[in-house]
Amino acid sequence: MSMNNQGRPTRPHEAEGAAETFTGNRALMLEEPLIFEIGAADRAGVDLDAAPEAESRLGGLERNRPIGLAGLSEPETVRHYTRLSRMNYAIDLGLFPLGSCTMKHNPRLNERVARLKGFADIHPLQPVDTVQGALEVIHELGEWLCTLTGMPAVAMSPKAGAHGELCGILAIRSALEARGDAREVILVPESAHGTNPATAAFAGYRVEDIPATPEGRVDLAALEERLGPDVAGVMITNPNTCGLFEPDMKRISDAVHAAGGLVYCDGANFNAIVGRVRPGDLGIDAMHINLHKTFSTPHGGGGPGSGPVVFSAALAPFAPLPFVEKQDDHYVLIEEETAEDHHGSSFGRMVAFHGQMGMFTRALAYMMSHGADGLKQVAEDAVLNANYVLRSLEDVLDAPFAASGPCMHEALFSDKGFADGFTTLDLAKALIDEGYHPMTMYFPLVVHGAMLVEPTETESRAALDEFIGALRSVVERAKAGDESLHAAPVHAPRRRLDETGAARKPVLVWTEPETAAAAE
Repeated sequence: MSMNNQGRPTRPHEAEGAAETFTGNRALMLEEPLIFEIGAADRAGVDLDAAPEAESRLGGLERNRPIGLAGLSEPETVRHYTRLSRMNYAIDLGLFPLGSCTMKHNPRLNERVARLKGFADIHPLQPVDTVQGALEVIHELGEWLCTLTGMPAVAMSPKAGAHGELCGILAIRSALEARGDAREVILVPESAHGTNPATAAFAGYRVEDIPATPEGRVDLAALEERLGPDVAGVMITNPNTCGLFEPDMKRISDAVHAAGGLVYCDGANFNAIVGRVRPGDLGIDAMHINLHKTFSTPHGGGGPGSGPVVFSAALAPFAPLPFVEKQDDHYVLIEEETAEDHHGSSFGRMVAFHGQMGMFTRALAYMMSHGADGLKQVAEDAVLNANYVLRSLEDVLDAPFAASGPCMHEALFSDKGFADGFTTLDLAKALIDEGYHPMTMYFPLVVHGAMLVEPTETESRAALDEFIGALRSVVERAKAGDESLHAAPVHAPRRRLDETGAARKPVLVWTEPETAAAAE
């Protein structure tokens, strides 16, 4: 018997266009409808006995129509969310270059610690005697944050960065009110973090800008000229959002203090100086620390977050409740009922309970596994990686502050030099086709068409080279006027959206197609 020597063809045919599929799927890029389009309100994935009749205790607030939730089986539910997750980008998939966000690798050790029994399953209303280990973690973490920042006190309860900012500003307001000083203005440099002016305004202050110098740093002369009896303080970001360290920070603090004000520092970029610089030595009165940036657990999807605030001696008496205190070998929570003895000047509470336990355990695990030398290396490697990106791209991308000296945690570029009609948005969308989440765009506002890239210390040189190569390729296309950039992304689960329309006319509620058609 002779063997079949024909075999099967292995070379793919060149197709002129991709045929539409019956399912809408493109191989493993699966098309996924909304959960309301999969399930139905009249079915459920489990069989439950009918609820017994009971007297309502809702006082007239009973629901008067069905809730309308879609009923799905377990396989349908699992497949839906798994398919959606495959359409998303994550730090576990590749480099996440968002500037000023420190999206670095989260060690799995931290996750294991956060899930330990006694941390993951405790309840905030448990008796204090039953959560001594958790309180010890909070207390020890707070002590290390004070050590790293050179500050004498810390509030652990704020939930995130902007929440920490508000905590610091409320402490400043309380300190000024305690001395009968009704100041109305907070000065915010143009290079500060974007939430700073909103936080000051929310706290009831009038916000005034302080310009940046051509080198991208605070204009010290302009700041000193504006200081006066109406200025409550300054909100400054250091390293700033241009990716630069503020060498005049101590002079800024001294000038603000001499004028009777106080200094708030945004700690979002602490990753660039942790273990290298103590903010307390720079005259700072309050600073929040994003545990979910500097000490792992990159933020995303709205949480989790944690933004402890460290305070100078001048603001420590006004810090919020509750806080953990060690009394002999026992840990207690100091709350309103027990604060009068030695913490009666507190401005009150930021949250109902204490904070985000999962973030505390992850952060302390990160600190202890790195040690003092490791945390110092974190800052050094973060700065090294950012400068590697800056110097590797400054020949093809405009870098407005490249001559201002080494950058810190992030490299800042602009769209200067692109062909007419091409923008930062085109470049960002094309990066999606290259397999990367885009960098921060159009911020800081002091740079036209800004692109803010923070590679973090956890990326290898090989990973950086691949990202740099992809970015160089897209930049060259933008400079050459490649019209295909306007259509990017073409390989993503969704094509480019009308972002202006989505912002101005958001559709926030799903409506059944028949109802939607009738409404039109």
